[in-house]
Amino acid sequence: MSAATEETAVEPLPLVLTEVVVSSVERLSPSFVRLELAGDGLADVGQPVDGDPWWDQRFKLVVPHEGGALSDVSRADASWMATWRDLPVEERGHMRTYTVREVRGEGVGTTVVVDVVVHEGVSGPGADFATAARVGDRAVVMLPRRGVPFGGIEFVPPAGAELLLVGDETAVPAICAILEHLPAGTTGAAFMEVPYAADVLGCTAPDGVEVTWLAREGRPHGEALTAAVTAYVGGSGTPLDEPSEVDEGLWETPTWSSSGEEVEGVADTAELYAWIAGEAGTVTSLRRYLVKEQGLDRSQVAFMGYWRRGVAMKS
Repeated sequence: MSAATEETAVEPLPLVLTEVVVSSVERLSPSFVRLELAGDGLADVGQPVDGDPWWDQRFKLVVPHEGGALSDVSRADASWMATWRDLPVEERGHMRTYTVREVRGEGVGTTVVVDVVVHEGVSGPGADFATAARVGDRAVVMLPRRGVPFGGIEFVPPAGAELLLVGDETAVPAICAILEHLPAGTTGAAFMEVPYAADVLGCTAPDGVEVTWLAREGRPHGEALTAAVTAYVGGSGTPLDEPSEVDEGLWETPTWSSSGEEVEGVADTAELYAWIAGEAGTVTSLRRYLVKEQGLDRSQVAFMGYWRRGVAMKS
C-alpha cells in the first residue's frame, strides 16, 4: 500500500453505514407500508453473536428531504454523525428510527425489511418516503455490524417469564418480530392497537402466547389498549386516563432511565416480564399502572415512548 493510500484510508466503522435502494414495496394495509432495502453494504449486517435473534432491533433510516439529495457515506468515519447534523436539511435528508422487521438473504444479496406506519392526512419524512416509494429509490441506513456490539434491543426477558407485549401501531413491527423469534413453549399475551380492522397483520407466535388485535375505528388512542392490559393484569378492564405530565422522551428499561432513576439491571428471574411501546402518553399511563398500582419491579418492565401526540420528531 502506498503512503498516499495509507493517508486516505478510512477505518471501518463499528456499524454498517451504507446507501441502499428500495428493492420492493408492498402496501400491507391502510396504515402499513413494507419496504425491502438492498445494497452490497448490507453483506456485513448481523448481530454481535452470529445467529442471535433480532428481537426489537432498532436502526436508523435516512431519507432525502423533498427534492433534495443524500449525503455521501462511502468514506464516512467516526465524525460522520456530527458532520451530517451540521449540513442543511436539503443536503443531509431526515433520520428516523425504525425496527428491523426481517433480514433476508446473505452476503451481497442481504436485504433488510422495514414496515413503516403511514396515516392518512398526517405527513412526516419517513411516512412520506414510504408512501411514495418506488423500486430504485435511495436511502441510507445505520445497522449493526456482524460481531460488533450495537445496542438497540430492549427485549431482554428473564428466562421462563410470562410475557406481556403491548403497543400501538408504531410498535407492531417490533412486537411481530419478537413474536416470530420466540421459542416454542413461551407463554404470555400480546396486545396491539391499530387504527383499523384492516390493519390486522399476519404474524406467527408460539401456541402459548395469545395475540389480540384491537382496532380503534375512531375511538381515542390508547383507550382499547389500556383497557385490555388492565383486564389482563388486574381484571378491571378499565381504560386508563393519560397523566397530566408526560415525558415525550420516555424511555424506562431495566438498564436505562430517561428520567435519571437508578436502574437495577435485568431481573434474573420473574413471573412476568412486560415490554410496552408506542405513544408516550399511553405508555406513561401503563407504566404507572403496572409499577405503582400492580407492584411490578422495574427490573421486569421496559417502557418506550416511540412518539408523542402533537410533538414533531427530530432528525
